[in-house]
Amino acid sequence: MMRLLAAALLVVTAACTTLDRAPEPAAVDGRAVAPILTTPDALDTQTYARPQEARVTHVALDLALDFARKRVGGTADLTILARPDARWIVLDSDELEILRVTDAAGNELPFTLGKDDGDKGAPLTVDIASQRQIRIQYTASANAQALQWLDPAQTAGKRHPFLFSQGQEILNRSWIPTQDSPGIRQTWEAKIAVPTPLNVVMSGERLPPDVVPADSARRTFRFRMDKPVPPYLIAIAAGDIAFRPLGPRSGVWAEPAVLDAAAAELADTEKMIDAAEALYGPYRWGRYDMIVLPPAFPYGGMENPVMTFLTPTFIAGDRSLTGLVAHELAHSWSGNLVTNAVWGDGWLNEGVTTYFENRIVEAIYGPKRATQEALLDFAAIEEKLAEVGRDAPGTALHHPEGVESSGSEIVYNKGAAFLRTIEHAVGRERFDAWLRQWFDGHAFQPATSAMILADMQRNLARSPQEARALRLREWIYEPGLRANVWRPDPAAFAEVDGAAAVYAKGRTIPTAAWRGWTSAERQRFLKKLPQELIAKDLAALDRALGLSRTGNNEERFLWLELALANRYEPAVAQADAFLSSVGRTKFVRPLFEALMGEGDWGRTIAKRIYARTRPTYHSVTQAAIDKVMAKQP
Repeated sequence: MMRLLAAALLVVTAACTTLDRAPEPAAVDGRAVAPILTTPDALDTQTYARPQEARVTHVALDLALDFARKRVGGTADLTILARPDARWIVLDSDELEILRVTDAAGNELPFTLGKDDGDKGAPLTVDIASQRQIRIQYTASANAQALQWLDPAQTAGKRHPFLFSQGQEILNRSWIPTQDSPGIRQTWEAKIAVPTPLNVVMSGERLPPDVVPADSARRTFRFRMDKPVPPYLIAIAAGDIAFRPLGPRSGVWAEPAVLDAAAAELADTEKMIDAAEALYGPYRWGRYDMIVLPPAFPYGGMENPVMTFLTPTFIAGDRSLTGLVAHELAHSWSGNLVTNAVWGDGWLNEGVTTYFENRIVEAIYGPKRATQEALLDFAAIEEKLAEVGRDAPGTALHHPEGVESSGSEIVYNKGAAFLRTIEHAVGRERFDAWLRQWFDGHAFQPATSAMILADMQRNLARSPQEARALRLREWIYEPGLRANVWRPDPAAFAEVDGAAAVYAKGRTIPTAAWRGWTSAERQRFLKKLPQELIAKDLAALDRALGLSRTGNNEERFLWLELALANRYEPAVAQADAFLSSVGRTKFVRPLFEALMGEGDWGRTIAKRIYARTRPTYHSVTQAAIDKVMAKQP
């Protein structure tokens, strides 16, 4: 279409630089504007945007969902804050079909869609001249990585299709043309048209839907987020879903067939909100609602503001896996309220949240369960360090460009271990006061590792000497664990560890004790079992403990991982059924890894199952399993 900026593009797509600029206003068109960071450690290389020159402050979507073609299309109106001399704005896109770009009066604006680099998509550069409002008419690809379209057969009700999005880290550029960086916070609003009788939820305030005739084939839903959020937190789900209130400010959406079980599992949500507020200040987002999605959702949960997305795999019937809910709720402070400016500082999101989650669990379910869950997390850190090396660069909390994190065991669990260590060193009262002021002082703003370190040195440590003794800088920037690490008391698992030791010696199964153990205790026992077991032993374990029949998916997963690693034939059909019904990457990837690690026997099974299940997985899960399947024996 319009290709008038070829020469200028050479300048616009050059590497980002920090530029001096006038202070930003507190609001644009009456909407709050969050600051951006211009220090070198806050420059995001995963975006094409040049926010120091021109940045998006508000997005208004008017979209229609086409389930037959699996396409999203419509318009995105962008409000722009720019330097007086700014000529262009650079946006992120991934396989978007840009039909036209206009100003607020409908006049065509020249634009160029650059080359797709295969990783972060393509730059969309618009000649805005003096314009500060632009409209982009576009269609998202049927292969948009953020979106998963489900056929009716993939839902609980089997009657209607379903759609959900997953934007983290940089997938939302596949359905929204904006500056897709966690450091460029934006307010937003949306109008979404869907076929009747489908319902829609989004990660914003739900406004009254447009009134349409009862026999209308389509209806439109409206949403608003008046607080600046990172773009990856714009989320949508649409399908045959219904609502159940849980408390004065919380509730759950789910398919009707799942709603009763979901509401029962989430009965403690309002208590969790109260506990979180007592710890670190007011919940600032209004409502805290959740949606339990079909099992193809790739994560345990996603902390989208106002509307947490949850996997149904956490429904165990006894609230034993509701630490997941505490985690996503905690993100309302760490991650959503204060957001890592770049993904290399993702521990500011996940590590702080994992610590906060454990404090909520302690407040609701008691110190024993909290300690047990912290022990499981700490064991995961030690297993990862043993696997990759204690000095591996990816085991630092902050990982600069070119150094990938070693995984969730570092970003989540080491981050939590760091904060837990500091809490025990300075005392809970002092630590809690510091963490609350961190949230209050940086609310609705991006942050970096350097910023939290400086804040700890200034507002937590009482002297430079104490800061050095706490090893604050080393915890953030150095690999492995520090010598002052606080270790959860293993006595919380004394009975379980003893039972595992007895089993290892004589294959005595603790059947009676198992029935009274918590899920954390059962998971600990399964992880402590000998890694090499014969078919007779595995059959006896399954028969005595009901491992293949459990409704607790964390325990079922550990059983399948152990059984497949020992080529236990009866587990093949069980694994096939599990992998065909669950798309959560945390479960799916390790099971395919276990199969692929078992030579021709396992590789044949893995390829057969994946050939059938791959189309049912979200792109996040597909990418993870593709890497597993590509590994050579």
